[in-house]
Amino acid sequence: MRNFLRPLLLSLMLALSVCPTPVFAANTSGLPVPRFVSLKSDETNVRTGPGTRYPIAWVYRRAGMPVEVVEEYDLWRKIRDVEGTTGWVHKTMLDGHRNVTIKGPSAQIIKNDPEKDAKNILKAEPMVTARLVECQLDWCRVQISGRKGWIEKKNIWGVYDSEVFE
Repeated sequence: MRNFLRPLLLSLMLALSVCPTPVFAANTSGLPVPRFVSLKSDETNVRTGPGTRYPIAWVYRRAGMPVEVVEEYDLWRKIRDVEGTTGWVHKTMLDGHRNVTIKGPSAQIIKNDPEKDAKNILKAEPMVTARLVECQLDWCRVQISGRKGWIEKKNIWGVYDSEVFE
């Protein structure tokens, strides 16, 4: 009997050591990963894993905040925020409308046109959220409190360097 249990226990130990955590499927939505989206709700639970059985790690209380989808599993999306923090949220808590966050240690200038010498139309403080309207190679058009203008892409988080769209 003893000789029978030993191989069984060894097999079990080997199986547990090879796969100690769940394996997540990649890209279940068919959308590109990574990609930027925004939080839909003023209260978004962020979990330690992809499902309600995982504990809530923290709660975002900021609708419209841009996040990056870095992984998918079934109906769950692993997101990363502007500070690099990651966690899992249900896909219904995300919005495809794009927003960006103003980066930097000080206010950034929003311009009338996508040129360095264009007229300044407003200042945006760090961590302000703006609606993303369009992007050129080095500039993006954003909307803040109903006013639209251009900001250098390097001064915002929520858009990739290579993205260009109207």
